[in-house]
Amino acid sequence: MTSRQATTTLWRPTGPKELALVRELNWRAWPPRLPEQPIFYPVLNEDYAVRIARDWNVKHSGAGFVTRFDVESEFLSRYPVQQAGGRTILELWVPAEELDDFNAHIVGEIQVVHEFR
Repeated sequence: MTSRQATTTLWRPTGPKELALVRELNWRAWPPRLPEQPIFYPVLNEDYAVRIARDWNVKHSGAGFVTRFDVESEFLSRYPVQQAGGRTILELWVPAEELDDFNAHIVGEIQVVHEFR
């Protein structure tokens, strides 16, 4: 008997370079962090992801994308929710060295839900 595990939907604002790497990974995983990126930051709400993609990624790389993906909720419970500003500015801080484990708990594909140029 197989039981479906509960999942949590996360969003990730991203630029074109990171998105190309996700595409190369068949929309199933996030690429390893660069040395200057010790933490992977998925966010807990779509509005916050849209603001970052539209207001920051477009300015810095000409395009911004918002991705949506599901992760096993039980696995995510090891990462406390971080409030990075206002009440709705919530994110998880996943250490770079744990990203392979994080990727192994993604359920389904990473989807692009918004694009800004």
